[in-house]
Amino acid sequence: MGKNQSVLDTATTPSTDSKQTIPECEPPASPSRSENPPRILVIGAGSRGNSYARAIRDSTAGKVVAVAEPIKFKRHAFGGKYIWGESTAAEGQEFGSWEQWLEWEKLRRKRQTAGEKVPDGVDGVLVCTLDETHVEIITAIAPLNLHILSEKPLATKLEDCLRIYSSLLPSGPRSDPSAIFAVGHVLRYSPHNMLLRRLLLEERVVGELISIEHTEPVGWWHFSHSYVRGNWRKESTTAPSLLTKSCHDIDLLLWLLSSPPSGSKRPPHLPVRVSSTGHLVHFKPSRKPASAGDATNCLSCPAESQCQYSAKKIYLDRNLRQGNTGWPVKIVSPDIEDIMQRDGLDAAERKLLRSLAEDHSPSMSAQEIEGRPWFGRCVFDAGNDVCDDQFVTIEWEDDPIPDFTDGIPGKLRDRGAKTATLHMIAFTEKICERRGRVYGDQGEVEYDSNVIRVHSFASNKTKTYHPRQAGGGHGGGDDGLASQFVSAIEAVKNQCLDVKEAQVRYVGCTLEDVIRSHALVFAAEEARRCHKVVNWTDWWQHNVELAFQK
Repeated sequence: MGKNQSVLDTATTPSTDSKQTIPECEPPASPSRSENPPRILVIGAGSRGNSYARAIRDSTAGKVVAVAEPIKFKRHAFGGKYIWGESTAAEGQEFGSWEQWLEWEKLRRKRQTAGEKVPDGVDGVLVCTLDETHVEIITAIAPLNLHILSEKPLATKLEDCLRIYSSLLPSGPRSDPSAIFAVGHVLRYSPHNMLLRRLLLEERVVGELISIEHTEPVGWWHFSHSYVRGNWRKESTTAPSLLTKSCHDIDLLLWLLSSPPSGSKRPPHLPVRVSSTGHLVHFKPSRKPASAGDATNCLSCPAESQCQYSAKKIYLDRNLRQGNTGWPVKIVSPDIEDIMQRDGLDAAERKLLRSLAEDHSPSMSAQEIEGRPWFGRCVFDAGNDVCDDQFVTIEWEDDPIPDFTDGIPGKLRDRGAKTATLHMIAFTEKICERRGRVYGDQGEVEYDSNVIRVHSFASNKTKTYHPRQAGGGHGGGDDGLASQFVSAIEAVKNQCLDVKEAQVRYVGCTLEDVIRSHALVFAAEEARRCHKVVNWTDWWQHNVELAFQK
């Protein structure tokens, strides 16, 4: 999306008759370059920090001007790619930690107030660190009144989400924001999902919505990498996999079924009940092949050659030997790309195998073992505990509005009883290529990550849409979110647009929307753990509303 294009203004393709493919949308114009571009700091130079920095460079009028990252190699690689190029970093461009940047920024402001000539500061901050660190970072920088985009999830506990909310709205939850805030719910911003929402809510291609079946296929080896061997393997150190992996799928469902159509003044149609079932089904000691014996690492396991989860097969055969030095290989060995370029494939293989051979020993404490990922570790002996198969059911009831607040007749329009299900499943061929079905009273929609098919009951015809396949991650969602966030900052900075208006026009959701979608995940987890159906209205009142009254 180009500069100043609203998230509400994305064009859809015209309709055609049965079985005829609808051509893809025209690509967006290249972003205009402002004379006073939004200046962005990225905290965390990992995969997500790099993804957003690339998106800002390629798809927005903004400029990444500083990075805070404790690992020197990652910090310099990031800076060379996005900030200072082949020269060296200038003052205010690199920091060894976010705390170091924060102290520098406070001093810079103090010196500026005293009339000294100082480097320019930043307009916005991207928080791309591990999930459990978000609360400390955001609450610390909130008083600076900078615009913030946080990677999802917002935090790993509901109380921390509410702490962030309070820090950003210190005058209370009903007060107006003083800065733009966005969270990495990138599914809202992909061309595919924006078209799907328009078809359902604005063109009403299947009439009143009755139910949605949505599936998040994590991918069999992707799950083993991130949620068995990787950083998100234990609920106690991070959060449930429903939050760390699928919180933006919950957000997508609320965006489709709760948020009113663009331009409507109607309040959101809120759910009434949520329930969930799910377990750690496969990745546990009871599933470990007998032939593996007591091996805890793939490279010393007698069953390695027969195991599909062999770390050697996944990282070396499927990726490095195919020329991929990016994700997931660089997560195992962050400097693998440099080694490959400098010393060749053989050296890169040796380095990767050394990393995969690292194993814990009986002499190590539990804290040492759990304090880092072990990417060569046996997936059946990894100490992980998050769900690898989970269902969530969200229910709505009729909620008519007595007057036509937006001039559209029909008291139940988009506010009738309906149901949504989310299935998060590890054991899939596809990796994060969502799919689903939408059932309406006038038709049915089938979608995957590439195609949307709409069948009309009345005409007995099917229309097929091919949404534009944007570059970047999440089907263009990374670039879409970066573009909208930077456009909102630019509108406030250079066009004197009110923050509240810019938040709605460009980001397309409020802080309350962000809290609601996260809260629904925590409610679903309570339902799963306690084997019950949660009354959403009562749960929100007790866990969110009352929290702000204390």
